[in-house]
Amino acid sequence: VLGQEMGSRDHLKIAQQFFQLVGGSASECDTIPGRQCMASCFFLLRQFDDVLIYLNSVKSYFYNDDTFNFNYAQAKAATGNTSEAEEVFLLIQSEKIKNDFVYLSWLARCYIMNKKPRLAWELYLKMETSGESFSLLQLIANDCYKMGQFYYSAKAFDVLERLDPNPEYWEGKRGACVGIFQMIVAGREPKDTLREVMHLLRSTGNPQVEYIIRIIKKWAKENRVPV
Repeated sequence: VLGQEMGSRDHLKIAQQFFQLVGGSASECDTIPGRQCMASCFFLLRQFDDVLIYLNSVKSYFYNDDTFNFNYAQAKAATGNTSEAEEVFLLIQSEKIKNDFVYLSWLARCYIMNKKPRLAWELYLKMETSGESFSLLQLIANDCYKMGQFYYSAKAFDVLERLDPNPEYWEGKRGACVGIFQMIVAGREPKDTLREVMHLLRSTGNPQVEYIIRIIKKWAKENRVPV
């Protein structure tokens, strides 16, 4: 815990060695605490496939244990099983864990990977403005972009840009808005989304905005879409 709170690699290394020492001992290796120790050891080494081997072997004893489910869900998500990870994250009842940024960021990532970006966006909306909410916005903006979920990516980049006039946020928003437009043209996004795209674009004072809006308006006029 001290190593995680301080970001101390030395403390984490010592913890990993102690977990391995206990979990690998002849007297503990086949006990539930011994297997938990080995899972913790591999968790600190970020070897999540090995974490799951040990956690799966004791899972039936910890169905309603929030700490166990928190670690189990993280390992599931880290190995790409975001669907099951989402289910396990949502079993957790502890308000302390549910307000932890690690929980929120992993759950948001699972929602995005499971094609539920609106739920990730709602997690952000419930947060107070802080460094953590800014980090969650960055995660939503970038992960939604990678997944082709351009609407929520654009919304996240728009807020980021207003909080910090970094040109990278404008570039991200521009790319996401163009992505939404392409999906509308292809019939994969509702046409009435165009109005919000134009609103998002106009909140930026970049000279490229009017050029993009002219293209959108031209298409909208030709296809009789009110904007």
